[in-house]
Amino acid sequence: MTSQSQSQKDIDDEASTPPQEGPLRGINGFRYFWSSRVVSGLGSAVTTVALPVLIFQESRSPLLVSLVSAAGTLPYLAFGLIAGTVADRVDRRALMIVTDWLNALCLGSIPLAWAMGVLTASHVLAVALLSASLSLFFDAGVYGFVPEVVGKENLARANSAIYGAETVVRIAGNALAGGLILLLRPGGTLALDAASFAASALLLRAIAHTTPSSAPSAARRPGLRESVREGLRFLYGHPTLRVLTVVGTLQSFSGGAIVGQLVVFADRVLGIHGSDGRIGLLYMAWSAGGIGGSLLLPRLRRRFDAYPLLLWVLPVGALLGLLVVLTSDWRVALVALTAWGSAYLVVLVNTMTYSQEVTPPELQGRVNTTRRMLSSGLGVPLGALVASTVTVRVGIQAGMATAAVATALAAVIVWAVRLLRLLRPSESAQA
Repeated sequence: MTSQSQSQKDIDDEASTPPQEGPLRGINGFRYFWSSRVVSGLGSAVTTVALPVLIFQESRSPLLVSLVSAAGTLPYLAFGLIAGTVADRVDRRALMIVTDWLNALCLGSIPLAWAMGVLTASHVLAVALLSASLSLFFDAGVYGFVPEVVGKENLARANSAIYGAETVVRIAGNALAGGLILLLRPGGTLALDAASFAASALLLRAIAHTTPSSAPSAARRPGLRESVREGLRFLYGHPTLRVLTVVGTLQSFSGGAIVGQLVVFADRVLGIHGSDGRIGLLYMAWSAGGIGGSLLLPRLRRRFDAYPLLLWVLPVGALLGLLVVLTSDWRVALVALTAWGSAYLVVLVNTMTYSQEVTPPELQGRVNTTRRMLSSGLGVPLGALVASTVTVRVGIQAGMATAAVATALAAVIVWAVRLLRLLRPSESAQA
């Protein structure tokens, strides 16, 4: 069998070992790591609401509010390749602890400056960008750290548990933020997030042991540029991972379009105007769908390999998106958004899990940060931009439809790759 045929055979064969059962709570390292994500996620959810409010109070500038809102994705475009390379060259646990402490200091500077009466809009914007950049380096360490803690056979369950918990605390934190802003003012509220990063660092320090990283020693490791190229070569040269990266980017495009246009869609199509509380239900439905998807994925991965799973989930997601676009009944939209959110998260976490399963330990940071750079860093803002442009020029239903079209295109791609492979006699004989 040629190496190219073997690579193509990855579509069916890689990541085919079913996850071994065993409670994740029995893994001490995972318990501490999961707890660190819950604590830090709650603080970050509060900051997601408080930071735009704070910079608007300080500047009255819609542009600066937009920049703060975009701060979460901009560092992936600017530093994604560098962060992945750094994570593969150092101790990942140490990297995450250091970035948590730095983030605590960074965010803690805002309530301190606010209390002293010297807070400025430029200070808030700088903190937003620096905090997001530190979080990027933390995430780059996570991609290789989680497989070391739980083993690749438990990745689907571990990632689902992490994403499900983060979704729950994001909903809770967003709801909590309003009361905290009234009680502590926006500037004081950020002290909670600073404390949450410090708590996360302490929880990570409690993780006693993981599998030693297989990163090369300083004496034989390649230079920074060559390290980046190694990650890019692996990602581009792996046929299945290459396809799943495109799928993840299209799925993130879909998410950016949905979230970016949901308020307009509710107002113009569903009849939910102004301060109507039902708009909150729509956002909660999308997030609740993510919780459902996190519970569903481990069960689906026990029955399907990563690639076959996409063959069915993506078309279902596209149909659910079409249902949302075509309905004018907010109750139907509520149910369809919940189901669509489940399908959306199944695709994203399945793609990430597969990438961690097939990527060598020494390349985890580079490969997965690059993949995330394309999906979150490029897909989400591009989806929001395209959807808003289509809404202005054509109409809101057309704008929302871009999300369903992106998911449908992802479905077409995975089916086309599968059918092309089956129609090639030489590769069919190898299967």
